[in-house]
Amino acid sequence: MTDYILGISCFYHDSAAALLGDGEIITAVQEERFSRRKHDPRFPINAVRYCLESQKIDLRNIKSIVYYEKPLLTFERLLETYLAVAPRGGRSFIAAMQVWLNEKLFLKSELKKKFTLLQKELVPEQEIKIPKLLFSEHHLSHASSAFYPSPFKESVILCMDGVGEWATTSAWIGKGNKIKPLWEISFPHSIGLLYSSFTYYCGFKVNSGEYKLMGLAPYGEPKYVQKIKDHLIDIKDDGTFRLDTSFFKYHRGFRMTSQKFHKLFGEKPRGTKSQLTQFHMDLAKSIQVVTEEIVLKLAKSLRSETGIKNICLSGGVALNCVANGKLLKEKIFDDIWIQPASGDAGSALGAAYIGWHDYFKKPREVNSNDSMKGTYLGCNFSNKVIIDYLRDIKAPFTTLEDSKLFKKLAQMLDEGKVIGWFNGSMEFGPRALGGRSIIGDPRNKEMQSVMNLKIKYRESFRPFAPSVLEEDVASQFEITHKSPYMLLVAPLKKTLCKKMKENEKELFGIEKLKIQRSSLPAITHVDYSARVQTVSQETNPRYYKLISAFKERTGCPTIVNTSFNVRGEPIVCTPQDAYRCFMRTEMDILVLENQILIKSEQPFEEVDEKWKQEFELD
Repeated sequence: MTDYILGISCFYHDSAAALLGDGEIITAVQEERFSRRKHDPRFPINAVRYCLESQKIDLRNIKSIVYYEKPLLTFERLLETYLAVAPRGGRSFIAAMQVWLNEKLFLKSELKKKFTLLQKELVPEQEIKIPKLLFSEHHLSHASSAFYPSPFKESVILCMDGVGEWATTSAWIGKGNKIKPLWEISFPHSIGLLYSSFTYYCGFKVNSGEYKLMGLAPYGEPKYVQKIKDHLIDIKDDGTFRLDTSFFKYHRGFRMTSQKFHKLFGEKPRGTKSQLTQFHMDLAKSIQVVTEEIVLKLAKSLRSETGIKNICLSGGVALNCVANGKLLKEKIFDDIWIQPASGDAGSALGAAYIGWHDYFKKPREVNSNDSMKGTYLGCNFSNKVIIDYLRDIKAPFTTLEDSKLFKKLAQMLDEGKVIGWFNGSMEFGPRALGGRSIIGDPRNKEMQSVMNLKIKYRESFRPFAPSVLEEDVASQFEITHKSPYMLLVAPLKKTLCKKMKENEKELFGIEKLKIQRSSLPAITHVDYSARVQTVSQETNPRYYKLISAFKERTGCPTIVNTSFNVRGEPIVCTPQDAYRCFMRTEMDILVLENQILIKSEQPFEEVDEKWKQEFELD
């Protein structure tokens, strides 16, 4: 009989559920994929239901449910913080207390109520018995999600995010089936909140726009690094730090930055519809450089302090793939592994692991690759289900066996077509990795602008990532390390880069987009870098065979890969989601497993302009 542990995260952002069976990851899914509400913070009722129904079980089969943090410690931090700054922050204190008194303070009772209602729905005639409910700590959940599925028997673990209960940055040692703490930096001193403050100041949404700020950074110059270090943050030699909180309001108000912050940089925060200027690009570059300095210094001190040769990363800051690439390049550690769902969604998985290894003291089996199964841990749909759906809506399609399908798609990519690729199980985490992807030809110099403006409905400066055959990565990029989760940035191979003309060197800001920098222009960022995903036959054989077919036709082992969604929406989950997105954008082709749909053959081929306007660009 299988012992199941269910981990959940919710009530802040990126709610999720994860199911372990005898210590093995069975499934892990984010609530947003079902609710279609991006970064959905609500109780993950749909995600939990999917975890159970995918295994044909209910809560009676669950050994324990583990929540990803300890709410009372968070409540303690809120009270102490507001008391420290009183009478400032009164309005935000009242607003926060209303939420806590209504929803969060008695969270254990609220969770039991939610699970009781779910169990009544699943087995209405059975006596209700809720499994034992356990609580992990926020950063311990992050550390657990990073170490336990990693390929290491022993590792240093570095967790960096906005804030958990108190911790904002923490270090741990993982060995076997145990994790022990080394040290932590406490709120309000937070590298994650510092980065988010610049996200807010540059006009992007906190907790979702940080990757935009990272993508904007290569257009700028690090003009404000010294100003940041002189006024905002004191960085010690070992990488630990303290912020001057008088420049911020995240600890006492509704905004991230104070008037003192705005006066320091000479401008008010950018409005979301206002134009991005060189000033914002320089700020993005500057905070990126400061973040990288902290990450590298922390890593060096951890290697020196522990002598351990491997490092695992988790927490929202671990999604900063530029900093990760710098860490890899510096060779501070022999090997590095990053949890692909490093944000709060991944903490649901970490919480489940805490239940299995820490509470129930179960042994750990180490997989030499890792235990994440390529992150393909979500919903999948058979050809029969897809065909029934397409016939029901009277959508014209053709079914092709794999060998013919891949050959056909390689031809279409070569012809400049943009393809929605719906394949196998949905990915867990923020990255599309060949399960729910939009793909294109990286050699096409128009592909980046076409995908950004006509498919994704997003800012033109945003770069696209390459998916490359694992064995060919070193021929395309200055990296030999596997990067299956698109969490490492690396420069393109110099042999693929094009020398800039003198007049091109003088361009600034978004004007840099006009330059074709390599023979793979669609995935080459303005600093000649790319966020690399290596694709192996073991983890995603169909995606691997598709790229192989493209290589056989063109000699290029790389394709463009971006997430199957538009700006403001979660990645698609179901065939219905995929078809809706396909019909409302200017994608040319949709592939649902072995079914291929051509836009010009569909009954309604015009882009829905009203829907498009909902995602109007900045």
